[in-house]
Amino acid sequence: MSLIKFNERFPLSTSVFDTILSTDNMFNDNFFVKNSLMPAINVKENDKDFVIELAAPGFLKEDFEIAIDNNELHISAAKKTEKEEENYLCKEFSYDSFKRSLRLPENINLDKNIIAHFKNGVLTMKMLKKEEKKVTSKKVVEIS
Repeated sequence: MSLIKFNERFPLSTSVFDTILSTDNMFNDNFFVKNSLMPAINVKENDKDFVIELAAPGFLKEDFEIAIDNNELHISAAKKTEKEEENYLCKEFSYDSFKRSLRLPENINLDKNIIAHFKNGVLTMKMLKKEEKKVTSKKVVEIS
């Protein structure tokens, strides 16, 4: 099972891959503008865990808040800096805050610690999967 992107505007979430690869979104002029304001993420699924990487250059470890609520992972960050008034005519690469949410699959073990660390502008989170229940093989019972 894979992680599913949580879309706050639309109650029914879609897969991260469906959102990116949908031709409806791909050719919509607003697709790239809207998504360029959100930090990019990578999601890897391994045998025992999921690893999520979120690119957030310019932020500090202290700027982040990570929470899980109703099986949804919420990642937010806000810079705690004073605004410098300069004579900008256009300033597009300032990210003062953001929020990303992902719906978690049922096989993530929320009882185990979720490991998170921030290094070189990348927030990395590791979430363990639940141990799969072993299916018992068919057993023949003899009647005495």
